Amino acid sequence: MEDSNRKIWTVQCVLLLLIGFCVSQLYASDDVKFYDSFDDAFDGRWVVSKKEDYTGVWKHSKSEGHDDYGLLVSEKAKKHAIVKKLDEPIHLKDETIVLQYEVRLQNGLECGGAYLKYLRPQDAGWTPEGFDSESPYSIMFGPDKCGATNKVHFILKHKNPKSGEYVEHHLKYPPSVPSDKLTHVYTAILKPDNELKILIDGEEKKKANFLSTEDFEPPLIPSKTIPDPDDKKPEDWDEREKIPDPEAKKPDDWDEDAPMEIEDEDAVKPEGWLDDEPEDIDDPEATKPEDWDDEEDGEWEAPKVDNPKCAEAPGCGEWKKPMKRNPAYKGKWHAPLIDNPNYKGIWNPQEIPNPDYFELEKPNFEPLAAIGIEIWTMQDGILFDNILIVSNEKVAETYRATAWKPKFEVEKEKEKAEESTDSEGLKGIQKLVFEYLYKIAELPVLGDHKVKVLELIEKAEKQPNLTIGALVSIIVVIFTLLLKIIFGWKKQPAQTVVETKKPDVPETSNNQDSTEEKEEQNEDAAAPRRRNTRRDN
Repeated sequence: MEDSNRKIWTVQCVLLLLIGFCVSQLYASDDVKFYDSFDDAFDGRWVVSKKEDYTGVWKHSKSEGHDDYGLLVSEKAKKHAIVKKLDEPIHLKDETIVLQYEVRLQNGLECGGAYLKYLRPQDAGWTPEGFDSESPYSIMFGPDKCGATNKVHFILKHKNPKSGEYVEHHLKYPPSVPSDKLTHVYTAILKPDNELKILIDGEEKKKANFLSTEDFEPPLIPSKTIPDPDDKKPEDWDEREKIPDPEAKKPDDWDEDAPMEIEDEDAVKPEGWLDDEPEDIDDPEATKPEDWDDEEDGEWEAPKVDNPKCAEAPGCGEWKKPMKRNPAYKGKWHAPLIDNPNYKGIWNPQEIPNPDYFELEKPNFEPLAAIGIEIWTMQDGILFDNILIVSNEKVAETYRATAWKPKFEVEKEKEKAEESTDSEGLKGIQKLVFEYLYKIAELPVLGDHKVKVLELIEKAEKQPNLTIGALVSIIVVIFTLLLKIIFGWKKQPAQTVVETKKPDVPETSNNQDSTEEKEEQNEDAAAPRRRNTRRDN
């Protein structure tokens, strides 16, 4: 039995050694053009830009929750730039090239980039220490997000063989950036048949053709013709499809001066309208501030408040008849439109051959001589890792499976656990909220509304998605009741006055004299306050 176990153990060890050897050979194969796992510090391999605008600090740091290291953007709201020169330039001609890297937005990404630039050789006019936004690149690839922008860039900077100018060609309708804080792997596959594929986490998100006019803006191949810049529209060219009927006449009964609205002559002033009462009055509770200086601040005047008498009447102040639509109104007369007999259509300049047109079987890719990260971001915590360039899709897939997938699975499980904890915490909070809601429902102030409030609470408890709506409804009910209580209490004296002003017996001359005497007393009492008030300068 022991011999049998020893043999099984020996076979297992040999198999493990073989697997390890195969994987190591795969990673060391000729397919791998460049790879950096950042297991070791980047000093000496990557060069930080010394341009004065790029003050952001790069750090060799662990990914949160892992022992795996990466290249970290450590400061927010700063420009960061770093570059790594390749041992040999990579030429994109007759083989597939896969550009792949991981990035983790540990603090999210509200405004900033997390893309890579694949630079042209230094003889194009750049140095590692002087690396900046103007350094010439061949391809830019990766996430970019700010405001309305949310996309995984793929930009090819291509040289026009006719003009010699380098033009940026942007991939149309690129995929969006994942919105979580997990590690994601971005892959761009460039094939010799001009096909481009963009993968996120190994899943194809975009497929395009470099030479298609539908996939890049502007297209790599210019149009064969262009509008003639010297062509001019003839003076007699009529682009009006419709014209006013020259034979049409304005009807005799058409009054252009009639107003749109007129007074409603049938309107009657509502009964109880208070003509002599102003709509607002001086606030009787307002007092002049102690630090008010009449000479510096001007004449103080009490603020205005709504006249309480107007709230109990149809209206106050001078009554005017309301306006209504004038049935005789027709507005300015215009002749009806008819087909233009001289209409020639919309004029366009004639097309001429495009002097910058060229035919292309394949893009003229510039060699990839270095990898640079040049970004400006409002968030820190952006971690780059496992930057890879290979010429074999299967090798790139293996890297995703062995380097990225295990980390992603751990982060995903942790995210689910946190969401579950948050959900349980939310349920606890909901339980506490409902306990208080039931206590509120027992308040005497609710009166006849108690039944309705209880119905809302029970409905929200059975359907958690209605909780917020129920809370808002209950708050509105309670707030409305409070307003009624507060303003109802303040209006009691006014109601008493109204009742004393409208006795059931007819008014006598003595009553009128008494009323006039009270008004005179009120005016005499208000006069000193008005004399002591001053207007603001």
